[in-house]
Amino acid sequence: MGGIMIQHLEDFNSETDSDYASYWRDWFISTRGHEYFCEIDEEYLTDRFNLTGLQAEVQYYQYALDLVTDQFDFECEDDMREQIEKSARHLYGLVHARYIITTRGLAKMLEKYKKCDFGRCPRVLCRSHPLLPLGLSDLPHQKPVKLYCAKCEDVYSPKSSRHAAIDGAYFGASFPHILFQVYPGLIPPKSNERYTPRCFGFKTHAQAALSRWQEGEREAQDVRLEKAGVEVRRVDGEDEDDEDEEVVEA
Repeated sequence: MGGIMIQHLEDFNSETDSDYASYWRDWFISTRGHEYFCEIDEEYLTDRFNLTGLQAEVQYYQYALDLVTDQFDFECEDDMREQIEKSARHLYGLVHARYIITTRGLAKMLEKYKKCDFGRCPRVLCRSHPLLPLGLSDLPHQKPVKLYCAKCEDVYSPKSSRHAAIDGAYFGASFPHILFQVYPGLIPPKSNERYTPRCFGFKTHAQAALSRWQEGEREAQDVRLEKAGVEVRRVDGEDEDDEDEEVVEA
């Protein structure tokens, strides 16, 4: 597939540059599963300052850059062409994370946000509020992209497996928050609505909620003790009684 794609690029490069100047980027953006990406301006891609440090991150960096900017004219075997195509996609993703926090990049992503191109919050009480892509790490190959809801301030996994496979570093951990700093009028009011458990119309007994809270606190305490090197042993059948705990120093 990569070899065919590059062969097509070579055919198109024989035409005028003005007709096909953005062919690779058009192809990349229109590929199914790439709906989260916006098109990077060629001026940004050809400014070496914007690519600082990426040469060490991308294999076949110069060939990949030539492919992204439609300057690729290197004759090579199909296997290597596929590697260059893979590197070009990776390079585009890394540059994309930088571009979308520029003034022009933010404006493009804002338009996609307004059209709900990134999906809507699955939380019922957020009432289909639009989402934004978010990386849990700025480092590539660490975490896949997630979706951030500004209303409930939580993150969700994309529904599509194609989107779920995208590297989160292609968007970065700061993008949604920078967007709302630049466009503060888009910050939604925080949702104070919470689901209340009920049985036959009545709220569940307060003691049940208290028991759940106590259990959570006990589990959190056990984790803290384990991290401190303290082993906690509980007597079977009497977990609810704190006096039955036996704490042994490791």
